[in-house]
Amino acid sequence: MIESIRRDGITVLLVEQNAKKALALCDYAYVLENGRVTLEGKGKELLCDPAVKKAYLGERE
Repeated sequence: MIESIRRDGITVLLVEQNAKKALALCDYAYVLENGRVTLEGKGKELLCDPAVKKAYLGERE
């Protein structure tokens, strides 16, 4: 449903605890920890970042 809305040119603000899902969907993301922005960038770039994979996606090198 979110993809359909985005294709119509509507901006979507998504608050999601599942980092993998959120980063795969978004154009740009802010990662919050304790109410502070700790990371920001394009979703697909953050999804490929080794530090993000380790800290937020539970993946190992």
